[in-house]
Amino acid sequence: MRYARHQKILELINAHEIDTQERLVEKLREAGFNVTQATVSRDIRELQLVKQAGPSGRSCYAQNASKDAPISERFRKILRETILSIESAENIIVIKTLSGCANAAAEAIDTSNFPEIVGTLAGDNTIFMAVASKDAALPLVEQFRDMIRK
Repeated sequence: MRYARHQKILELINAHEIDTQERLVEKLREAGFNVTQATVSRDIRELQLVKQAGPSGRSCYAQNASKDAPISERFRKILRETILSIESAENIIVIKTLSGCANAAAEAIDTSNFPEIVGTLAGDNTIFMAVASKDAALPLVEQFRDMIRK
């Protein structure tokens, strides 16, 4: 549920100028998430959201552009908590996740620095990851498996 909520928060801040936690709570409730201000505060911290000038000039929540070091631990945590299996077929890697978690895991993969990953496509519980070559797929699978074991 937390990852689905995090995904919705990211969607909301990209679609609307949200300047307060109260406004974010309101938007989440409209989207069917029964949250408190304290929960949203924790989510903002976990997502490492920042305030920056929006199109209207108001200070609004946005994703942190410099997420390099902190995202790696968040990335590992998302993978550890959501991935059930990882398999490869030629240059395609198929990742099975808990139901409703594929989008959050794919977002974590997309925002990471894996030059051999061409792109991801996520459903509800499955991610298809295109890899630049079939030679890169197996080492990448092993790298992901190592991350979720630790």
